[in-house]
Amino acid sequence: MSPSTMLDIDSHYAVTPEQIEQFRRDGYIKLKDVLSAEVIQHYGDIITAEVHRLNTMHLPIEERDTYSKAFLQVINIWTKNDVVREFCWGQRLAGIAIELLGVEGVRMYHDQALYKEPSGGVTPWHADQYYWPLSNAHTVTAWIPLQATSMDMGPLGFARGSHKFEMGRDIAISDESEEKIGRSMKEQNYPLDESPFDLGEVSFHYGWTFHRAGRNVSELPRAVMTIIYMDQDIELIQPHTKARESDRAAFASDVEVGGVMNGKMTPIIHTRE
Repeated sequence: MSPSTMLDIDSHYAVTPEQIEQFRRDGYIKLKDVLSAEVIQHYGDIITAEVHRLNTMHLPIEERDTYSKAFLQVINIWTKNDVVREFCWGQRLAGIAIELLGVEGVRMYHDQALYKEPSGGVTPWHADQYYWPLSNAHTVTAWIPLQATSMDMGPLGFARGSHKFEMGRDIAISDESEEKIGRSMKEQNYPLDESPFDLGEVSFHYGWTFHRAGRNVSELPRAVMTIIYMDQDIELIQPHTKARESDRAAFASDVEVGGVMNGKMTPIIHTRE
């Protein structure tokens, strides 16, 4: 029996009606004790090894642009490592996504490791769905820290209720987004909810929720794995920007515009029982 078969990534996590209401009102939620320390240790070690193996960014931080200073980014690790695939197919996280979104099932859009190195810069204000050529807002990102994450490490922060705000959705993550979206959040009185993550705590946010992260001023890397889920019935829309054209090429090259996102890269992960 392999070590991973002894670890719980598939059992039901009870999300209360109040938590579902909070998620839909605020555009995000942080949930405690979603994953055990043993699960995080086992899968986190393997994810970290894959990030080191697959990372292509080797410039010193001071020579990088703002986006590259924010984190080392490795995408679709599930396609390269069977143990990471096992983690991404965990029914516990996917079941939470189904309950929060209120859908009958969820597909994988992609996974994404985000490692903010010591001295790593800010992650500017942005909304993830800027990059996604998807037909509706039934998308959610599970942000999974692979260690307890103090304020010094740059935990994710959310603008509460901002998933309902449409200005700024056309700005890529950049110095411009940090300045313009940050100003809009203040003008519209969307409070920034920025707090540490306990070990095992996981956040879930809509694709249109504006969020950011501070610098990592600690001496340790902030290791985070993300899994992006979408409604099993979501459709591919015409990508009218280079960012969305790139996403289609990476994740939906075999899906027709107007069709359900049922390509080889976007399988169904979990459905309601």
